[in-house]
Amino acid sequence: MKDFIHSFYGKLSALLLVLIVVLGTTIAYLCVQSVMRFADETEQKLNRSLATDLAVEFEPLVRDSIDHAAIETTIERVTGINPRIEIYLLGSTGMMKAHYMTGSEKVARQIDDLTPLKRFIAGGAVPLLGPDPLNTGREKPFSVALIEIMGEQGCYLYVILGSEAYDSAASMIKNSYIMQTTLKGLGLTLLVAGAVGIFLFGLLTRRLRAMKAVVAAFDKGQFDRRLDVASSDEFGQLATSFNQMADTIVASMEDLKRTDRLRRELIANVSHDLRSPLAAMQGYLETIMMKNKTLRPEERQQYMEIVWKNTQSLNTLVSELFELSKLDAQQVEPHFEAFSIAELVQDVVLHFKPKAEHLNVQLEADLPDHLSLVYADIGLVERAISNLIDNALRFTPPGGYVRIAPANEGDAVSVQVTDTGYGIPPEDLPHIFERFYRVEKSRARDKGGTGLGLAIAQKILELHGSTLAVQSAVGKGTTFSFALPTRQNPFLQRARLQMA
Repeated sequence: MKDFIHSFYGKLSALLLVLIVVLGTTIAYLCVQSVMRFADETEQKLNRSLATDLAVEFEPLVRDSIDHAAIETTIERVTGINPRIEIYLLGSTGMMKAHYMTGSEKVARQIDDLTPLKRFIAGGAVPLLGPDPLNTGREKPFSVALIEIMGEQGCYLYVILGSEAYDSAASMIKNSYIMQTTLKGLGLTLLVAGAVGIFLFGLLTRRLRAMKAVVAAFDKGQFDRRLDVASSDEFGQLATSFNQMADTIVASMEDLKRTDRLRRELIANVSHDLRSPLAAMQGYLETIMMKNKTLRPEERQQYMEIVWKNTQSLNTLVSELFELSKLDAQQVEPHFEAFSIAELVQDVVLHFKPKAEHLNVQLEADLPDHLSLVYADIGLVERAISNLIDNALRFTPPGGYVRIAPANEGDAVSVQVTDTGYGIPPEDLPHIFERFYRVEKSRARDKGGTGLGLAIAQKILELHGSTLAVQSAVGKGTTFSFALPTRQNPFLQRARLQMA
């Protein structure tokens, strides 16, 4: 019962019942007042000339003095006209001169407000209620006529109609079959309306209860639960919004799980990649310190070269981690300008020539005669191309080749870096841009690099509104490609605004 009272259905039902009670009471009150006013109007219309008829009978009896005995006799003779009346003789100012009624009620000596009487005489529309001499502040239907009393003109014969039988609304209801039937019909109508309203509220809130059950189940971990969209009304729109929100939450949770997995992998990889060169450096330095006096110069030189190589590897790893973190945090602001991609490619190729010759790999640039200028950040683009060439050289066996080929493509310049290396298995292709991901897990660091180069290149190209695509076949080689705009485009404008 407590849950029902605090439920939305219970509150709606209680509100409906309160409204019905208030509405029923108001209508009942208006009905009683309407019946009373109708009774007053009927009584007054039927007896509108009563005071005028009595004035004709009373004038001879009040001309010189008020003959009470004769007046009472006359009243007894004519009471058949309306036995429920009270008769008052009033002066022109409302002063009570005489009164005739049954009972011994105390009569006021003065009628202060004569306006209703004057309006009645002037033919005002009924019902008109006048002051009740027996009850100060109360009004009743009446009939009135002008009469001369003891030589005073402008006096009033004031007749109160329905003196006792219609004194209260309770007596009206009790004695009126129509009123009782009306109130019973009203009560029955309100009762039926309340029952139907509660039933309809139950149907409407049933959908809310179903929604509540699904939301509660979702809150408890049943993330596959969804609401049925059975209509296009507010409930249907709410269900659609919830389903979309649930899908977004589930997708976000999957992203969070994946991010958490990558974070743990990142920590593990960073720990391993930092620990390996540090351990090697520490081991060789300890050897140098322990055998300082007995080491031959060529051995010392060999150990120092190994320490230096590991120091370079460690420095490269830390630098790339720092660079990638800045790219992830959007702390790198590209400085866009127009430059020759052909000249940049030549510079990068010349930089990697010695390494290619050392690896016995042919490195060449295939440059067309007329190549458009590109609009990009020259430093970041150089970094991306360098990472791609370095990656290609690492995975190309001796005797192979690496070729970089820019070409015009409409409003952009495409760049392809192709090698005749080992190739990438299809199952590894979706993951090669993940940081620290290596295709050959057992490959040594001097061959596999840090595992961050492709991730950095991808981030750099995303800053330019481009993306890094890859095609590969195992045993045949790999091709990485991207495109750069030849002039400022809306994406670059939005990117600059976002950076600002």
